[in-house]
Amino acid sequence: MQLAEWIATWPGAVLLHRSGVAYLLVNAVHILGVGLILGAILPLDMRLLGFFRSVPLAAIGPFLVRVAASGVGLAILTGLWLFSVKPVEYLGNPAFLWKIVFLLLALMNVVLQHRSRHYQNALASGAVRPSVRVMAGCSAALWLTVLVAGRWIGFI
Repeated sequence: MQLAEWIATWPGAVLLHRSGVAYLLVNAVHILGVGLILGAILPLDMRLLGFFRSVPLAAIGPFLVRVAASGVGLAILTGLWLFSVKPVEYLGNPAFLWKIVFLLLALMNVVLQHRSRHYQNALASGAVRPSVRVMAGCSAALWLTVLVAGRWIGFI
């Protein structure tokens, strides 16, 4: 726990402890990041699952992936910063630990999906194979689970 205790003394953590406005702004940017992730990933996953077939994957896929990646960057950066405020407490919070597990699974799913030639083919041609649909369904479920686990943290 010494590392967690050291993290709590990091100047960024001290700033958030001392300034309600700073904490508010970092928290708001974290929520923005989450919104960008879900606002981009869910429509893309839904399209891959067979919804909105009139919308070409080649047109929306790359754009939504970039938006989601920006959201992931913001959410992770600000999430780590928010974690620094109470690291020992968060490490003892089952909801936080589940959030991290599901976040890692969601990120692994992204890597596997994006490395798949079937996914690349789906973006280029619009032909979506069942394996791409399964991974899109997993993606939607995992990201929504990360969201729920994140909200659960404050209730434990």
